[in-house]
Parts: sequence; C-alpha cells; structure tokens
Amino acid sequence: MKKSLISILLIFNFSFLIFHSATAQDSSRLRISLLTCTPGEELYSTFGHSAFRVVDSTSMTDIVYNYGTFDFDEGYNFYLKFIRGKLLYYISAEAFQGEQGFKNLYQSTNRGITEQVLNLTAAEKIIVQRFLNNNLKEENKFYKYDFFFDNCTTRLRDILKKEHDSAFCKVAVMPVGSSFRQAIHQYLDKNNKDWSKLGIDILLGKPCDGIMTAENMQFLPDNLMKSLDSSSHRMVLSSQNLYPITNENAKGSLFTPMVVFALLAIFIVLLGYTKNKFAQAFLYGFDGLFFFLTGLLGIILIFMWFGTDHSMTKNNFNLIWAWPTHTIMAFFINSKKNWVQKYFKFTAVALLAVLISWFFLPQQMNNGLIPIVLLLIYRSVKKSFATNYTD
Repeated sequence: MKKSLISILLIFNFSFLIFHSATAQDSSRLRISLLTCTPGEELYSTFGHSAFRVVDSTSMTDIVYNYGTFDFDEGYNFYLKFIRGKLLYYISAEAFQGEQGFKNLYQSTNRGITEQVLNLTAAEKIIVQRFLNNNLKEENKFYKYDFFFDNCTTRLRDILKKEHDSAFCKVAVMPVGSSFRQAIHQYLDKNNKDWSKLGIDILLGKPCDGIMTAENMQFLPDNLMKSLDSSSHRMVLSSQNLYPITNENAKGSLFTPMVVFALLAIFIVLLGYTKNKFAQAFLYGFDGLFFFLTGLLGIILIFMWFGTDHSMTKNNFNLIWAWPTHTIMAFFINSKKNWVQKYFKFTAVALLAVLISWFFLPQQMNNGLIPIVLLLIYRSVKKSFATNYTD
C-alpha cells in the first residue's frame, strides 16, 4: 500500500513537472498561425491571399492581421495610382469569427482557407504580436504595394524570417529555373483567364522573365505555405483546412485571344478581295483605327516603362511590334506619298523579322498576338504597294 502511494505521488509530481515545464515554455498564451486562402474569381484575387491569425487566450481575442487591404473609395485616383505603381496598401485587423469576420467573408465567396499553426517560442509570439499592433498605427500601416516583391504574402514571410528563422526561405517549391511569368501563368491557365493573361503579358516586360530564387517564389501564398511545410527547421506545429473546397478549374471559353484575333485577321484578308465600295471604305477606316490603336498601345508601354514605379514593366519587348509612331501614320494611312509607302514597307519587313524571332526573344511573348502581328504585316504590305484609291 505504501509503495503504491509513493508510485502515485511520483507519477503526479512527474505529470505536474511536465505541465509546468510546458506552461513555462509558452507563457505568452498566444497562438499564431498563417492563413492561406484559395484564389477567387476577380483578377486581384486570382493568386490567393495570406494573413496572420493571432489567438490571445489572455484577452480572449481572435484577430486576423491582413496586409492586403486597399481603398477603392478614391475613384479614378485609385486606378491612376495603381497604373503608376504608387498605390498604397495597408495592414488591417479584423475578427476571425462573426458575420463580418474574415472566415465568413471567404466562405461567402467559396474560397478555401488553410491554417498552419506556427512553431514559435513564447518570446517570438510576443514580438510578432507587438510588431503587428505597431504596424496598425496610422503612421506605420501604409506601404507601397509591389505584386512580386512587397505584397500581403511577402510581408508575412519577412516577419517570420526576421523574428524566427530563415531556413524556410531556401526551400524551392517550384522547378529550379522557373520565371516570375511562368509562376503567374500557372494560376491564369488553371483559371482559364486567357484575356487577363494577354493583358499581363503585354504590360509586363523582360524583368518578368527573370529566374526566381527559392525566396522569390514565396510572393505567391501557396508557395509560402508549401515552403513552411517543407522547411528543414520545423515551422508548422499543425495544419488544417478550415474551409475546404473542391478544386475545380474554371470553364474555358472558345473565344480566346488567339481565336478572336485569328478570325479578325481572316475576315480582313477576305474583305480585301472584294471590290465592294462599302468594303473598301470599311478597310480604309479599319486601317486607320488599327494602326492608331497599335501605336497608342506602344505609347502606353513606354509610359509604363519610364513613367511608373513598376519594375516589371520596364524593357518591354512588345514595343518591337507596337510602334508608337503608328499613331501618327494612322492619319496618313491612305496617302500614296513615297515616304508613307516606304514607312509601311519598312514596317512589313521589320515585323516579319519580329515574327521569325518570336520564340527566341529574351521576353516570353503571348502567342495570341501572332494574328495581330500578321495582320499588321498584311495591311502594311497593302499600303506600301497601293498605287490608286482602291485597295
């Protein structure tokens, strides 16, 4: 009996020591986790989202810190700032639960949420919470958003890298040699956003074809989540799907840029063979508008290169087919003057060279633009050999 009592006391004392030790190790009474949300329907949500969730057992709070907040209320000024690369994002804090809470918002738009409870010490949790709360102050909350290098996901990565461990930043979760453009193409292709892909490929220049480091890959929420899971130093205590959804690819449309532009090119070529006066008048008008819009696009690309803070819109090779000079030549489109015809002859030869080198350029070009370049060549040839007022 005495031995049994001693055994029970020893077990009780041992259990108490274990409990006391665990409590002493984490006196913060905090749980910090990374929330990774699946892509949404809107273009700005196509690549997913990341946020920190901080559960404080002392104050009985459950707060999500979100670096992906921006203000739509500025009207046209919002779009102007976005185009110029001067749009300010900011950190916001919101309840995780509740009708207006973070979880309900993402569930209402059918976006999945994965939670990874982070393996942080008590001291690290306190530091991270203080850092986030300090960032909420009006003088600290705003930052100039950069999709690739300073976004809602990279901000969280940098906090973990600074306050805990950087080993996870060395984990490559995509094939070595992958470019930034290939990374975003994965999401655009998966969601069949062909027109968005076209616009992005036109606006983003050669820097977007740069090779990513393992850390660079973490600008995407899914990649940061995978990096934490695969880290050589244990970064995740537990992981769960708070709102799992079935991953279904969006239905694609028949009317992709390639199809639409190819049909347009075929229509214009066939129209050129008819002698109908209405058809000829239509072609005159079409040529003027077509070359003017192509030149206008070139002007926009130059502006995005030199007039904005976007690093990825510089050195854009789309300028080798979208010439700004076309905006001027559009007003001389039907002129039979020698210098005008020489301009269009040079255009046809130069664009033919562009087309031949299309797949060998330092910048990955969108293949949906090939019918447009072919049409520019065709109409330039027609204009360069025009000898009368019929096409």
